[in-house]
Order: sequence, then C-alpha cells, then structure tokens
Amino acid sequence: MTPCSPTPSASARDLGRVLSRYGTEPHALLQILRELQAVQGWLAPETLSQVAAALRLTLAQVQGVAGFYRFLHTQPVGRYRVLFSDNVSDRMLGSEALLADLCRRLGVAPGRLSSDGRVSVDRTSCTGLCDQGPALLINHHQVMTHLDAERVAQMTELIRECVPVPQWPPQWFEVHDNIRRAELLLAEPATPGAALAVALVRGPDATLAEMKRSNLRGRGGAGFATGLKWELCRQSPGAERVVVCNADEGEPGTFKDRVLLRRHAHELFEGMSIAALVLRARQGFVYLRGEYRFLLEHLQAVLQQRRDASLLGRTILGHTGFDFDIAIHVGAGAYVCGEETALIESLEGKRGTPRIRPPFPVEHGYLGQPTVVNNVETFCAASHIALYGGERWAGIGTPQSTGTRIHSISGDCERPGVYEYPFGTRITRMLEDCGARDTQALQVGGPSGLCLSPYEFGRRIAFEDVPTAGAFMVFDRSRDMFEVARCFAHFFAHESCGFCTPCRVGTALVAKRMDKLASGQGSRYDIDVLFELDKLMHATTHCALGASACNLLRDTILKFRPAYEQRLQSLYFEPGFDLDAELSIARRMTNRDDAGAHLENWT
Repeated sequence: MTPCSPTPSASARDLGRVLSRYGTEPHALLQILRELQAVQGWLAPETLSQVAAALRLTLAQVQGVAGFYRFLHTQPVGRYRVLFSDNVSDRMLGSEALLADLCRRLGVAPGRLSSDGRVSVDRTSCTGLCDQGPALLINHHQVMTHLDAERVAQMTELIRECVPVPQWPPQWFEVHDNIRRAELLLAEPATPGAALAVALVRGPDATLAEMKRSNLRGRGGAGFATGLKWELCRQSPGAERVVVCNADEGEPGTFKDRVLLRRHAHELFEGMSIAALVLRARQGFVYLRGEYRFLLEHLQAVLQQRRDASLLGRTILGHTGFDFDIAIHVGAGAYVCGEETALIESLEGKRGTPRIRPPFPVEHGYLGQPTVVNNVETFCAASHIALYGGERWAGIGTPQSTGTRIHSISGDCERPGVYEYPFGTRITRMLEDCGARDTQALQVGGPSGLCLSPYEFGRRIAFEDVPTAGAFMVFDRSRDMFEVARCFAHFFAHESCGFCTPCRVGTALVAKRMDKLASGQGSRYDIDVLFELDKLMHATTHCALGASACNLLRDTILKFRPAYEQRLQSLYFEPGFDLDAELSIARRMTNRDDAGAHLENWT
C-alpha cells in the first residue's frame, strides 16, 4: 500500500493480529487502539465496535478512551499527518511561518483535512525537541528537526508525489543528544548488570538502606524521597508489587529524559530492576510518551539484550526467585498523563484522569497493587547509587538536595542542550555555560514552574531554593513576556483533561482573558480577574494541572508588568459586569461544585 492509496477498512484480521500480542484484557485497550490506528489510519466506528466486543467492554467505554487522547483519531485524518511542535521555543524559531508556508503550498487549512484526503497539518504540544527546533511529527512516528523554508518546500513535493516517509532524506530525521555538560549520570555508561550484581550481593534490605542514605529525591518535580517511597511500597499489603517508570516527559521545554532513553537505557532498566529487587516485584512498565514513539524500537532492543544476558526475565543473574520483566506502554498524547495517578489510569487502558489521593500508588496503584512510580532520571540515579553507594551521592550537592540534576536548556542561548550540575549551582553559572546573553527572564521547570527575573539569577538550583523539574527556557529582552504567558495559557486550556469544572472552565477563561488583553480591549480589572481565577483554581481543582496553570501568568504579571500595562485601556467594562460582586462571590468559594458553577456563569 502506498501512502496515497485508500486507507484500508477495519478487518478482523487486523484485530486478531493485535489481540495476539495483547490478549483480551481491558487494560490493553489503549495499546490495541494505537496499533489498530497505525494500520488503518484512523479508528472507524466499526473498529471501535469490534474492539469493544473483543474486550467485553461497552462501546461507550471504548469511545471515551479513543476520544480522550490527542493522537487517536475517530475521524479521518491525512495519510500524511503533519504535526508542528507548538512550544514557545519552536515559535521563537519561526514554526508558525513554516506551518503557514506548508499549508499554503499544499492548499490545506491548519487543523483540516485536504480535499483529496492526502494530508492534514496541525499543531501539537511540545515534542521534546526544543534544542533542535522547529520540529514536527509525521504520522505520530517520525520526527523532523531543524525545519526551515527549504525543507518545507521539499517536503511539499514529496507529499505531492506520494513518496513514503521512510524514503525522505534521512538527515531530516536526525536527533542529536546535545550533551553539553556531564557529571555522574551523563558520563560514560556503566557496564550493563554491574549495579544489579552489586545490589544482589548487598541484598534487598541493604540496598534499600543505601538508597535512604543517599537522600535521593525524585527527579519528576515533587521531590519525594525515593528510598522512603520504596519502603512504603514494600510495607503495603498486597500479593504483588509493580515498578513503573514515568517516561511521559510532557512538560514543555523538557527533553533530558529523551537523552537518557537514547544513551542510558541500560541504566534506566537497571534502576527499575534494583527497585524490583527491593520490592520483590515481578512486573515493570515504562510509560513512554507518544511523542517519543521513535525511541520504541531502540528501547525494545535494549530490553531484549538484557533478557539474553539474564538481566531480565526469570532467575535474573542465576538468583532463584528473582523474576522481573519490563513492558513498554506507549502513550497517545496527553500532558495530564505525566501525573502519576493519571499515568496509572492510562496503563490500565482508561482515560488519563488523575485519581483522588489518598490512597497513594504505593498503597493502591496499578490494578490495585502497591506501585512505585519514578521517572527516568530517578531510576538512572538509583542505578548509580547501587553501584557506588549512597554516601558518595549524599556528598554531592546540598544536605537537602543531594547529587546532580540534569537540565534541558533551550530558548535564547548559543548552546541549547542537556547540562548536568550538582545541586547548589548558581543560575548565573548555568546561563554563562549555555551562552545566554541579555537575558530578560528564565522559565524554570516548564510553564507550571517558576519564572525568574534577572535580580533572581544569583539563586541556586535546589529543592530549598529554586526547585526545578529539569527545564530552563531562556528569554532575552527581545521577547514579549505577555505573549509567552499567553502561549502557555492556551497550552493549559488545551491540555486540561476536562474532569473538573474549575480547571476545564477556568483555564479556558484565562486564555480568553489573555486574548482580550492581546486585542487591546482589556483593562486593569481583567488583570484582577486573572488573579482571582488563579486563586480559585489553585484552591478547587481536582489535580495539580489546574492548580499550577497560572504560575507563569502570576509571575509575569508581578515581574514583567509593563508587558501587560502597554495593552491596557485606562478604563474598560464589559456591559453588565460587576467586578466587586464577582470577586466577592469568588472569594467565598470553598466548594468545588459551587466554584465550578460560578465559573460556568463567567463564560
């Protein structure tokens, strides 16, 4: 079948082939839908009906999952599905002009299907390639980096001539690691199995003690003590325990885990196996974000190498009773699945809706079993600690923030890429190393993190000073910080899972207010309303997505006020809008349902 031939209809043969790999368990639903779509192009109604019958689910359940994930399509899409990365760093490099150029050349509107069904062009959230943008995804499988006008023109001709994507120029798909500074974790990889062998000699109890001695804190953002998390999971009642790696690196501006997955996959799997030894777990998962689908074959090959070397599977390294294996679960485009309970829901084949906590995953996680969820960098650090001991790790950094931290640095700097520093390093040092000049602002930890102005650049990276999820986006004085905040306001409105009204409606209202300010129709009262929406969402949303959605907005209003002031009219009131009454009601909101109902009225 060529890319321009008709898309095949659903067939029992396709479904049978997929089910032979995944069985008929409902928790395999997302993977089944993802693989069927890869064969058939989109998920037709008859396909969803067949899946529902095979898995003994209702059609509504299957439709609910298919409609939740951004990379699953229940309507026809182009046989060439082109998705431009829409992070602010891509926009700074000209992605919007390139998207418009491609659409003009192909005669298709953004977000629409061409009349011949050949191509659709749209935007997607950050693809984790900020250090080599502008970037895009082709058919959710291939990534293209360093886009420019010449490549867009050549791509247009290839699509018109129906040339299969694997036959396009290979240099277009090159992804560079861009490691600029390496210390403990980004140094030369350790010998596969070395850390696991040391852990087996120590035994589970002593290995856990080394983890606690290291004071390693999770590298996903929250910074919970890793050794304590493993201990709580081990103490939880349950017949089985599960080890999960969160490789859903969806925070815009973050791409360090992409590099670890490419260069240090053995250390990742080794860290997971060491956790399994401590927990006596038999089952492990890597939740790989859909945008990193291009890494799947590489990761599967490394897993097979480890099985062949007796580092995974039954009787690992000859130790009877030490049976552990890892499966890779590929996401389908949902930022909220970076939250650990939403990730577990997705692993179970459901919509990625965050759970109410408690109970926490260490008590009640995947399929109700005690589950440890750590991210890629954390497991790599655990492997290092098992090999060299907790004392060495604890001697680096600060007492409350031990070891090193890997950062993805992008934006207005000469040397974007991945940098590893000991905790306690000053931000000024990091800006100098990456070649940042005339820096106006630094967004730390993605849009849900902190926005720092120059007077704060003397601070240090540490949980007790500037905590970070591993991303630095640099903005020089040519950038409009209002537009940066507006871009991310639309990101949160788009990525809200829609479960709770305060987040679903609140993020949309924030984006709407920002658009109003951008049009020159706003006033200072709109800024007051934005502050109140922030407070309301922070207090009432179901999960941290809504609670942190206005962090960048709040920081930019406080630290870069002129960017907002220049867009304000001196006085502007919407007809019938009583600001004092609205704010008084919002302040009294203590109940999620009441707050949500009031937000609905604001629309």
